[in-house]
Amino acid sequence: YKLKAMGKKSQVSIKKTKKQEHWGKLWKLLDEHTKILIVNCNNVGSRQFQDIRQAIRPLGATILMGKNTMIKAGILRKMREPEEGEFDYEARKDTYKSMPELERLIGLCKGNTGLIFCQDNIAEVKNVLSEFTRQKGAKVGVEAPDDVWIPAGSTGLDPKQTGFFQALNIPTKIVKTQIEIQQDVKILTAGQKIGASECALLDKLNIKPFIYKMKVLSVYDDGSVFGAEVLDISDEDILQKFMKGCNNIAALSMEAGYPTKVSVAHSVMRGFKQLVASILDTDYEFEKGKKLKEMALNPEAFAVAAPTEAKKEEVKEEVAEEPEKEEADVDVGGLFGDEEEEWQTSTVL
Repeated sequence: YKLKAMGKKSQVSIKKTKKQEHWGKLWKLLDEHTKILIVNCNNVGSRQFQDIRQAIRPLGATILMGKNTMIKAGILRKMREPEEGEFDYEARKDTYKSMPELERLIGLCKGNTGLIFCQDNIAEVKNVLSEFTRQKGAKVGVEAPDDVWIPAGSTGLDPKQTGFFQALNIPTKIVKTQIEIQQDVKILTAGQKIGASECALLDKLNIKPFIYKMKVLSVYDDGSVFGAEVLDISDEDILQKFMKGCNNIAALSMEAGYPTKVSVAHSVMRGFKQLVASILDTDYEFEKGKKLKEMALNPEAFAVAAPTEAKKEEVKEEVAEEPEKEEADVDVGGLFGDEEEEWQTSTVL
């Protein structure tokens, strides 16, 4: 009994030591990084994990995995001011600082999640995660991440195995002693639990419909939390949104008569048009509007002048090009004429 008790105490001390080491690593990462990717690690293999760790290490990113309860407890301990008598009092009493923004991070630790601590290149780290995927078959009792379709055509199965198709209401026919599916059929919907029949059918058809990867759920940025889709926004998208906003502000400013930086160019152009319109009915002229007035009063002259200038340019181009030398005609007369004369003479004789 004493040996068992000592064994339990040693196990408890080992677990306590591991927890303290995990917290120490978590606290260090929280002090060094303000940008964190919260990722879903369901169905991600160990080999896949290893490849991802090696790929993001040059980017200055670090993955931290662990039980949600341990991570939440570590964050709460980090937020709380150290007290005398605690195991980490001496280590934290001089370096403690209030970090209330970490409270939002606690609510994101749900399910089989992990934390990736990044520098300023969170979008680049996300792109690296999407490169490492793993194709896997269906498993009974697991929710399907995507819709699964079975294409029409020959299955290569003999007619004795039509029971699988009948159980799933899949229309089939026998062609050359093989089962053939008549049309494309969806057997699983995203979020639906996979049954034994669906799993057996996919195995027989050697179909591995699911592709698993480390999926980014949300992004934590120094107390702010936003969805992963924000990382897909490019500089061109931002520029288009900015230009659209500038156009809306300019239109509102022009309509309200309130000048702004984005409406000044439009106001100047509108004023210039009004000045040109005023000189058309008067004798007053100014340098920038003189040619426009001439074009409005005599449009035919400018309409004729334009093609004339174009023709002059075409003529110049033709003159610039060197004329191709024509091949001299060769007189081949008599080449066959002498032979014809000799043939006629011989005929007469």
